[in-house]
Amino acid sequence: MSVNQTVYDGISRVDGVTVTGGLNISGTPKLQQCAQPPGNRPRDARYQQHGGRQHQHASSAVKPPNSERSEPADVVKRAIDFKTQGTQCYKDKKYREAIGKYHRALLEMKGLCRVLGDPDASSKSPSSVLPTMTKSDSLTDEQKGAMENAELECYNSLAACLLQMELVNYERVKEYCLKVLRKEGDHFKALYRSGVAYYHLGDFHKALHYLKESHKQQPADTNVLRYIQLTEMKIRRSAQKEKKEST
Repeated sequence: MSVNQTVYDGISRVDGVTVTGGLNISGTPKLQQCAQPPGNRPRDARYQQHGGRQHQHASSAVKPPNSERSEPADVVKRAIDFKTQGTQCYKDKKYREAIGKYHRALLEMKGLCRVLGDPDASSKSPSSVLPTMTKSDSLTDEQKGAMENAELECYNSLAACLLQMELVNYERVKEYCLKVLRKEGDHFKALYRSGVAYYHLGDFHKALHYLKESHKQQPADTNVLRYIQLTEMKIRRSAQKEKKEST
């Protein structure tokens, strides 16, 4: 079972409003501090301005795989193995290690393009490698499907990992969630996390859009409802402030 199937991001308190926790791996309630507003976490903005050094450190330590002489099936297996290792690290609360494993899985997918004979693979981002795979006759339909699912799971799980960090890089969370949504536009957790990320980045109108989209997927979810209320409150306050300043 992947992280994306089992992990839900809970929130402790936001703007003085309690938001219920989600489910952890074992299915028991938990509380997190992954989605407190910027005012309660003054270090978040500083972390974002420095480009998310925690996240970059994990990814910069991983070198691209040397896959030129590998068989496609071997590369597929390595990518899946790294993703599975990342999931286990997440379950063990080793979030930095999990981030590294998920990035390694994505790099293996990028290396697969070189195996399949794409001369531009070295210049592609991991998010753009799947078209090369799907056009290839060297992979079975099952392998292509496994790679597509693995990519989405990696990005979803990367977002989940970042939300567990002491200093949350909401810009990266947003980036990873949007990658998932470009492929699977109705993915509940990616919609919800996108809304949370936009909220903490101060873009309340976009936050409300994604939160309402996630609400359509799960209308009874209390975390989504709370965040919608908080976001609408922020928008009202902003409108009142602008009206007051203009008079």
